[in-house]
Amino acid sequence: MTTGLTGVALARLLVQDLFAAGAAPHFPPKAKQVLQIFCPGGASHLDLWDYKPMLEKYHGKPLPGAETEVTFQGKNGNLMKSPWAFAPAGRSGKMISTLLPHMARHVDDMAFIHSMTSRTNTHGPGCIAMNTCFTREGFPSAGAWISYGLGSLNDNLPTFVSIQDLRGEPPNGKANWGNGFLPAQHQAVALAAHQPLRNLGRPAEISAAEEVATRDFLRQANSVHATAHPGYDELRARMAAYELAAKMQLAAPAVSDLSREPAHVHALYGTNDTNALKAAYARNCLLSRRLLEQGVRYVSLYCASRASAVDGLLNWDAHKTLKADYDRHGPIFDQPTAALLTDLKQRGMLADTLVLWCTEFGRMPTHQDGTAGRDHNPDAFTTWMMGAGVKGGVSHGATDDFGRRSVQDVATVYDFHATVLRLLGIDHEKLTYYHNGTNRRLTDVHGHVLERILA
Repeated sequence: MTTGLTGVALARLLVQDLFAAGAAPHFPPKAKQVLQIFCPGGASHLDLWDYKPMLEKYHGKPLPGAETEVTFQGKNGNLMKSPWAFAPAGRSGKMISTLLPHMARHVDDMAFIHSMTSRTNTHGPGCIAMNTCFTREGFPSAGAWISYGLGSLNDNLPTFVSIQDLRGEPPNGKANWGNGFLPAQHQAVALAAHQPLRNLGRPAEISAAEEVATRDFLRQANSVHATAHPGYDELRARMAAYELAAKMQLAAPAVSDLSREPAHVHALYGTNDTNALKAAYARNCLLSRRLLEQGVRYVSLYCASRASAVDGLLNWDAHKTLKADYDRHGPIFDQPTAALLTDLKQRGMLADTLVLWCTEFGRMPTHQDGTAGRDHNPDAFTTWMMGAGVKGGVSHGATDDFGRRSVQDVATVYDFHATVLRLLGIDHEKLTYYHNGTNRRLTDVHGHVLERILA
């Protein structure tokens, strides 16, 4: 009984459709599902997405007006060009780092937001700010808000799933996918290809017949109890959730079984690559597609993890050895992510799925004094969207000539999530939850939809 009920408790995550904030969207939705790809560590816009010819021209010279600037880890040196050349890609001719040759094939479907800003230069608060719009813990993540607002698309899997990298959780861990003050069923279920859902298997000492008999007994007892408490809707909703637990016990292992995929799909993603970290991330990418295919509403996929004693070892935080760090992280990210986008597109899933790429902030155009790396830069970074409702091959906003600050159509995380909600058919000012005397919302009291990137 104890083991069975442990698994049953997971079914609380499946009752979102019974507690969703509203039955009707505020706008005709363009997207039904979201795939969020997150690269923790402050992935450098200047070395991935945001081409700056002036960095090449003035490489080795001081940043004008900031010769003695001190940032997160101290004094900055001179301007430093990217170690990788940029090259035009796609019909749009978008300049993309040659570090990402596979991702470059998708630029015509992407809408880049080059003018993002953050309210913090610290990894933990930065990650949860990108996920919750607040730098403090205790607020619901975007996935939890969407679960609350829209409910589930399936009957036997979680509404919100967070897939961690083999290297570990991102900075501030579970706060990135928590429910905050929303009901607990709206937090994500954490899993990965290397870490399937726990407590779903039937113990060997319990026969299948015994398990069925136990469920039948519980169903009968619940029915009698419900009859004795007419009009108690929450009780009936809880009973329905328990019934769904049995379905999850069958569905979750099936969707996590990557061996069901043909060899050419594994080759596309690189799941058997000799680089163990790349292969592990590739399997998580493939798992993401399978979850979306089965109707999971919101999937967060992480590429890299927390900070470590050695900067840039476990994530994109390249303070000292930018080239060596990104030569390691780039190939792990590039092929599997591009394969996931290709797979979604060829299956027609981008018609309903909105894809987001995020990081918590950018990097400085200068090198840190005495190093060959870049310090944190909350004043400028890049994110992008593609898929359902997004206009491909466009860019919103711009940084200055050196990529130091966002200067044109400056965007915030509030704007980013207001746009995501709009694509899902939700007015970000109307999706609220009463907590501590006020109607809270994902975007706090801020946010404007980035209309330019909408199809």
